[in-house]
Amino acid sequence: MVSKLTKLSAATLLALGASAASAERWIIKGGDGDVAKMKGNSGKMHVQGNNWIAADLSDLNKGQLKKLGYTLEADLKRQLMSFSDDAGDPTMTQLTPYALYQSQAVGTDANGDAYPSLNMASAKKVCVIDSGIAGGDGDTGGKNDDFDWTNISGGTDSGTGNALTDGGPHGTHVAGTVAAADNGFGVVGFAPGNPMHIVKVFNASGWGYSSDLAHAAQECADNNADIITMSLGGGGANSTEENAFKSFTANGGLVLAAAGNDGNTTRSYPAGYSSVMMIGANDANGDIASFSQFPPTTVTTTTGRGKNRTTTTTTDETVGVEVTVGGVGTLSTYPSGGTTFTSATADGVGFTAAESDNNGSLNGATYHMGTAEATDSLANGKICTIDRGNISFVDKINNCHASGGIGAVVINNIAGEGPVYMDVTGAASIPSYGAPFESRSDIMGAGNITISSATSDYGYMDGTSMATPGAAGAAALIWSNHPTCTGTEIRDAMKASAQDGGTTGHDDYFGHGIVQAADASAYITANGCAGATDPTDPTDPTDPTDPTDPGTGDLAADGSRSKGGRTLNVNWSGFSSSNVSVSVDGQLFTEANDGSSSYTGASKNATYTIKVCEEDGTTCAPTFSL
Repeated sequence: MVSKLTKLSAATLLALGASAASAERWIIKGGDGDVAKMKGNSGKMHVQGNNWIAADLSDLNKGQLKKLGYTLEADLKRQLMSFSDDAGDPTMTQLTPYALYQSQAVGTDANGDAYPSLNMASAKKVCVIDSGIAGGDGDTGGKNDDFDWTNISGGTDSGTGNALTDGGPHGTHVAGTVAAADNGFGVVGFAPGNPMHIVKVFNASGWGYSSDLAHAAQECADNNADIITMSLGGGGANSTEENAFKSFTANGGLVLAAAGNDGNTTRSYPAGYSSVMMIGANDANGDIASFSQFPPTTVTTTTGRGKNRTTTTTTDETVGVEVTVGGVGTLSTYPSGGTTFTSATADGVGFTAAESDNNGSLNGATYHMGTAEATDSLANGKICTIDRGNISFVDKINNCHASGGIGAVVINNIAGEGPVYMDVTGAASIPSYGAPFESRSDIMGAGNITISSATSDYGYMDGTSMATPGAAGAAALIWSNHPTCTGTEIRDAMKASAQDGGTTGHDDYFGHGIVQAADASAYITANGCAGATDPTDPTDPTDPTDPTDPGTGDLAADGSRSKGGRTLNVNWSGFSSSNVSVSVDGQLFTEANDGSSSYTGASKNATYTIKVCEEDGTTCAPTFSL
């Protein structure tokens, strides 16, 4: 995480943790389960769970523990997932972040009726596993008063300290998105005032370990939390960590985690576990965020060797992005005085302005210099508005200054990237700010621009870290109105009612789409906690023309590959017609309903989408891939 007070490398802190394990830190488990014996044969102990510990091990320790029958598992690093921007001025009035409108946490429906609000009498506690919360003086600042502190609990850890003081602003920002109070100032959360328990697994260093998360999950359960939200992750799966979240989910809870911010197909953990709901990020326009990771939902397994080698590909949406929430330019809480933000307006219309090293207040008339590739006397005494491109930021600012300009606002030329951050080393010392492409028309058409900077309790960040607590807060809102449902049923309702984004139907970027809290609540009201027959389509129990449709009833189909991958073997069961229709990448075959068929001539390097239906095509088994 980066703030304007500590200009660190965003690239460094955005990256997910590498999948390589710490050279020293391991989880010891199994054997006779004797924790005392584990400790006696280990170095420094860091975390103790149920019949396991995490400790530093030398090679000698490892050898001895293996001889004693214990299992050793790499204790993998987990780190924060966000980068930040500062803009806006919530100190004068309460502001509602755009994601709340976009995801129906506030607002009215087409009939003018208000969307369901949090039912505090049935509120479900959210456990925030992060860097603590600003309930007092911490690493970044002081107490933020925009919370209902009577509804917030947290413990003390020997490594990270008091959970109710911040170990960096990230956790406070996340908690504000979940439950910042509806009190007339600052910001408001998705589930304002909702009960929270805070577990502090990170401090200013910005990382922890998989064992810390396994231990944190137990603390969440011990404090009667129903929802866990984690804006963090790293490479590599860990069975101890995975089992902790499986247990929480199996006991009726809901666990959510961030997809990651590298904008690629890497699967991050814990979000990549099936028991955890992976959350991606979209922007205010409903487009996918450029940084939001999109791991594939196809899983390929290979068994056998040589001629007996068989490769099977299946689809599992629970290991990829399931839904998205707004996570670009997210306004939320910071530790008091813990950030500097910029308030910017163009003829009274607010826009996000990114600071440079040349800061200062601006208030004056504007003149648009295009890309400012030359001086222009008409800019004399005015604030230069400038388009990005063609020449360097320094040259643009210097041409503005040489024209008599009193300040510069450089507008990004790429939609969805937010305001442009400029290196102004060597530029004239006039206040210079970056602005997003989306605000270009407001800025160019304005007669006057006002910009000021000050320390604040509020600021903007970007990342799947910001989307995940939005999804958790939306889940808390929905669940409070349907308290008899399980966490998995809330998860299913959120997917069934999501607003489709990207390509039609489920995709790896959006999953099922953008969370719609009011529609999810209405879905449960109409269908009960168990939902409709087809949880992805509440209006159509089965759609045989839809390759993403999960199918109906007891119909089942799967398959395998043989003969070096060149033969596709398809199996099915539960069909009633004398023949079945088999679609292989859209090519239809009518087969006797004898339970199997094989297709030769496949390319061993290609993946084939297969669907088996009753002969008339009315009902089908779930689609799968080979």
